[in-house]
Amino acid sequence: MGMIICINAELINYMNKNIIAFLTMIAVSEGTQIIGSQQGYDVIVTSTPEKPILFTSYADHPRRLMHCGRVLTSTAAGRYQILARFYDAYKSPLKLPDFSHESQDKIALQMISECNALHLINAGDFVGAVKACKSRWASFPDSGNNQHENKMAMLQAAYVDAGGIVA
Repeated sequence: MGMIICINAELINYMNKNIIAFLTMIAVSEGTQIIGSQQGYDVIVTSTPEKPILFTSYADHPRRLMHCGRVLTSTAAGRYQILARFYDAYKSPLKLPDFSHESQDKIALQMISECNALHLINAGDFVGAVKACKSRWASFPDSGNNQHENKMAMLQAAYVDAGGIVA
């Protein structure tokens, strides 16, 4: 994890359509966008459209250790599938009161910022931004996490469908 920078309500308010589309694309890539009633903010890893596993309290990260195959386990939860350890690391520096929608958005923005991808997204360099963030989301192409990786074309289509502009 990189140095915590100042991500606060000002940056949340600053979000332009490319940033919002990129966040939506992450949710699509992670498979949370179609599950649940809260735009994926309430989804626990291993959920499927046929068998959603949701949480109802946003007071804290749900901290459910799920088995994702024979050897892999994960605590990923929420719209961006944030691990409990990342929530714990970001909670104090980002002054997060809970695991609410806004808190999840702030963590995702922080992670994108640590990958030096905010300027790429704003410039419309979609492919560059995804490549820069591949270490943060296992579903991104070439992430190397031995999990399902989506194709760049599918992610770009989701980004454009969400209103993102590609330069």
